[in-house]
Amino acid sequence: LALTSSVPVAAISLALGGAGWLITWTGIDVSVQLASPRWVVGRTLSIYYALSAGGMAAGGWIWGSVAQNYSLTSALEGAAGALLLVAAAGIVLPVRPWEETDQESSVFHPPDVALDLKPRSGPIVAKVEYLISEENIEAFLGYMRTRRHVQSRAGARNWTLQRNLQTPSLWTETFRTPTWMDFLRLNHRLTAADKEVGQHLLSLHEGELPPQTVLSIERTTEAIRTRTSTIFSRPPR
Repeated sequence: LALTSSVPVAAISLALGGAGWLITWTGIDVSVQLASPRWVVGRTLSIYYALSAGGMAAGGWIWGSVAQNYSLTSALEGAAGALLLVAAAGIVLPVRPWEETDQESSVFHPPDVALDLKPRSGPIVAKVEYLISEENIEAFLGYMRTRRHVQSRAGARNWTLQRNLQTPSLWTETFRTPTWMDFLRLNHRLTAADKEVGQHLLSLHEGELPPQTVLSIERTTEAIRTRTSTIFSRPPR
């Protein structure tokens, strides 16, 4: 558009550009919905639409200012250059291809605990121990990187992976949730695709029993404070 004064050429360019614009935004919109877990798809779409609308508003203001202060040709050339930079950025920082997976929440049965926990009881600490042989460490660490992303996305905090110094084949995954309700929500949020990571880790585990999750609740060592009430007698009149 910046380099031609021919109406037919401009019309064809606008038609091709409009078709590409429509196909691109429709494809991204569908990909965002399908790639997001069902429990967070509403928030994902709201952030996506806010950034999209904000970006178009900012672009309109920037290139409108360029056209007002310089020329329409300069604004169109600048916008074309920005599009080329975005395409080049896609080579340096590619978006991970979306793989079709089951994003529905999986079935989760709350574990039995010996304490009478309330929804706000916490913080909760979860530890999972794995026995991994030396030849499977690289594969184990690869799945653990995915596991960390999955757990953190669902609400886990302070996720760590530790290796036992006395028994090098023993690895411990540890994470926290602020409350007991947050722990239950975390497991309800895990999708069927997320659970596949656990199956891969189970195949690498060499113990006779599958990895067991040990749950603990943090407690401070401070003495329990009791409220004392003082009764004041009303002086006689």
